[in-house]
Amino acid sequence: MQLLDGKKTSEEIKTEIALEVQKMKADGMKVPHLAAVIVGTNGASLTYVGSKVRSCEQIGFDSTLISLPEDITEEALLNKINDLNQDDNLDGYIVQLPLPKHIDEHKILMAIDPDKDVDGFHPANFGKMALEMETFLPATPFGIMELLARYKVETAGKHTVVIGRSHIVGRPMSILMSRKGYPGDSTVTLTHSRTKNIEEFTKNADIIITALGVPNYLKADMVKEGVVVIDVGITRVEDASHPKGYVITGDVDFESVSPKSSFITPVPGGVGPMTIAMLLKNTLLARKIRSGK
Repeated sequence: MQLLDGKKTSEEIKTEIALEVQKMKADGMKVPHLAAVIVGTNGASLTYVGSKVRSCEQIGFDSTLISLPEDITEEALLNKINDLNQDDNLDGYIVQLPLPKHIDEHKILMAIDPDKDVDGFHPANFGKMALEMETFLPATPFGIMELLARYKVETAGKHTVVIGRSHIVGRPMSILMSRKGYPGDSTVTLTHSRTKNIEEFTKNADIIITALGVPNYLKADMVKEGVVVIDVGITRVEDASHPKGYVITGDVDFESVSPKSSFITPVPGGVGPMTIAMLLKNTLLARKIRSGK
């Protein structure tokens, strides 16, 4: 069993990007500029956005954090997004989800300029991904593809089972793993909460990518020997014995599944750090496109 170490790999990617940024500065070029929009005071969102801003500083990007009140109107948020679309100093930006219930997330995502959509959620970018055109890939699936590539995990002709059909992870993963090229060329089965007898699919899978959000869902008796397991799940589980009072747990029962795995991601330290690294990579791509390089 080999760990797919997202923490280590993400640091390698950040170092590579930082070197590119240093060269840009030396050549008198503008460095990438990423903005993050956060509405309200959701604790998890604040933590996540904070780590994105710190990562920008770490690699030499310009970054802007835009904090808006929880009760902002949809119209006011759309006006703010229009301002960001028109801001030539900005290469890419993200709107941190979830948004307050009175705001239509789809309407907000549709308003983002696809050329600045470094989260890769706009339908224009999603469509380009499906058509195998160059575009911004959603950061978490992009991170998973990069992990598979850097650890040289064989994917061609393999049976990949994706658990979960969200637009953020499950559905884009099913598209990316079936695309031509490496990593890809897999035969993909997309399963979800309404799939009957999921274990019939997982037992025959060469690669399992799970993004269900159910702690310790995937057990040893649901997988075969030598399986590759990518765990996207991340749930806080109460644990009185832990100093914080909780532990972070993935979808996979790591203790029982890891001995049967050829490769497996830990939680935390697997897919999570890769998500931020690939967001930075998308922002660098946006800067290159805007500068015509």
